[in-house]
Amino acid sequence: MKTIELKEKRIVNCAIYTRKSVSDGLERDFTTLDAQRESCESYIASQKNEGWVCLPEEYDDGGFTGANTDRPALQRLMTDIKANKVTCVVVYKVDRLSRSLLDFAELLSVFEDHGVTFVSVTQHFNTQNSMGRLTLNILLSFAQFEREIISERTRDKMGAAKRKGKWIGGRPPLGYNIDKDKHKLVINPKEAELVRKIFDLYIEKRSLLSVTMIMNDLRYTTKQYTSETGKKFGGIQFTSNGIQLILRNPLYIGKVSYQGELYPGEHEAIISGETFQKAQSILVENRPEWKTIKKAKHIGLLSGLLRCKACNCAMYFSYNIKASKYRYHYYLCMSARKRGYKTCPTRLLSAQKIEHKIVELLRTLTSLPKLDEKVWDTFSLQDKIAIIKTVLKEVSFDGNKGILEIVLLKDNKRRQYKVELKELKNLPVPPNQINIKNEPQLRQNLILAHQIQDIIAKGKAQDLKQVASWLNLSHVRICQITGMLLLAPEIQEEILFFSDKRLFEIPEYKVNEISKEFSWIKQKEIWKQLTVNSNAD
Repeated sequence: MKTIELKEKRIVNCAIYTRKSVSDGLERDFTTLDAQRESCESYIASQKNEGWVCLPEEYDDGGFTGANTDRPALQRLMTDIKANKVTCVVVYKVDRLSRSLLDFAELLSVFEDHGVTFVSVTQHFNTQNSMGRLTLNILLSFAQFEREIISERTRDKMGAAKRKGKWIGGRPPLGYNIDKDKHKLVINPKEAELVRKIFDLYIEKRSLLSVTMIMNDLRYTTKQYTSETGKKFGGIQFTSNGIQLILRNPLYIGKVSYQGELYPGEHEAIISGETFQKAQSILVENRPEWKTIKKAKHIGLLSGLLRCKACNCAMYFSYNIKASKYRYHYYLCMSARKRGYKTCPTRLLSAQKIEHKIVELLRTLTSLPKLDEKVWDTFSLQDKIAIIKTVLKEVSFDGNKGILEIVLLKDNKRRQYKVELKELKNLPVPPNQINIKNEPQLRQNLILAHQIQDIIAKGKAQDLKQVASWLNLSHVRICQITGMLLLAPEIQEEILFFSDKRLFEIPEYKVNEISKEFSWIKQKEIWKQLTVNSNAD
């Protein structure tokens, strides 16, 4: 009697993947995703004799495009494949997995590496044989072609709508709401007043930062949105970049922009064409100022590493050119630049001093030979940056508390050091013992301003009012004196250290006006005019 040996069937663990490009209709009891899953389950059941088993996990991506692989359910599926939990991927159609030929090739490569079969239910093929792979490539090419055609048609349709002045969707700008029935922008009266105020302030102040600080001081905020899920966006402080976007938006004069051309819009204007044009002219005049900063290609030793702890914001490396001869380098808090210097206790730090301080501390924390003082000075800036990045993860400074924090890559431990803000500034406070009776009044005032700042920073006085009572001065007078600290560093250096008789001839009220200008470049231009005219009145 012959013994018949039964060959054990191989279990094929099948994962069903479904996708829908838009989220409309996903709240219904039975969706497109459910229909895809049912069809795939039926196919797997028909292959039961081949050992096919449907896995209970659901890999459903609702509201995600097939143009890329940035989809949560797909990423979970790929993770399970790499963990050898899946031996077959089943989809309703090829384009449910991907509409990109390149992405699909990468996915199939992962499938092959882990012995996973790919099956399309409605197109009757699988990748176990060469004919199935050929059919797959042909179908995928058509899927990508279809996606590109749809994209072109969508762009053409949006362009045609914009040329007719229609609002094509998205979040409305400050000053407008969306009429959902008519699909057009309608004016929000309360917000429209804010928009008019921004334009009027900019035409008056001619400074983005000035407008930003005024709007924030008055506690105005950006437009707030609430998503369909109830999550809120916006409603935060204004920034100089945000103010600039408002000033440049042609929607406020009833126009729609498309490919560099303006078309009459269906919505009402908030700003007159004359007001809008005045704002554009000032923006063009001020362009050299912000271009100088944005297009600076130089970097510092701590670029990308230094943060302002008080503002939880990055500090970027920049410079000013003094007397057309040399550069004054510093790290400036991004929040201070966007929201105004009054909002940040740190503002800016001397690049030379903060870099020197960090290197000194690193020498005590690491035994890296390249940090040795004699060796360190032989390296170029690029080499120094590369060395620093091998040991340092992050540096932060809190100008309010006077705390410097260092995080090393090797242990990710935060180390704190007490460092006074004045130690990292370019302008040292003159000793109190200096006899300044015969010095120009401007110099006396600036030295006093630095001494007052030092007293408050050390906690010896609560505020300016207390200092004013000690000096028997009015609060207004104290504010005028300490306002000189807002002068550009180059101007302060000239007042403190240059022996120029013209300092005696410059009236104090004109220097107070300069300190109210937020642009250091403009400050220096006005200062130069004052010093050139020896008989300034």
